[in-house]
Parts: sequence; structure tokens; C-alpha cells
Amino acid sequence: MAISKDLLEILVCPLCKAPVELKQDQNGLKCVECKRVYPIRDDIPVMLVDEARIEE
Repeated sequence: MAISKDLLEILVCPLCKAPVELKQDQNGLKCVECKRVYPIRDDIPVMLVDEARIEE
């Protein structure tokens, strides 16, 4: 089960409040501003700054 478009529209990066986008491999949500990637575990986005990694 993928992340719904409705959910993606309301989710923002908890650090900089910028929108997030689903990565192509669909295993994370990437912030468009600070480039942090928040993991998706069991179809649930983990929107915790401590769990994110920075990706260029």
C-alpha cells in the first residue's frame, strides 16, 4: 500500500516546514528544501528529525 496523495499534500518537513516528496524507490519522503529523507516503515512515514538522513 502506497502513501496516499491526500496525505502527501498535508505532510511537511518537521524541521523546516517545507513540502516533502515521495522518493522514486518509495522507501522515504524527501524534503524539497533541506533534503532530509524520512523513512517509510510498514507504510507509515516516520516524520522524526532524529530518524531522517540528509541526501543530495
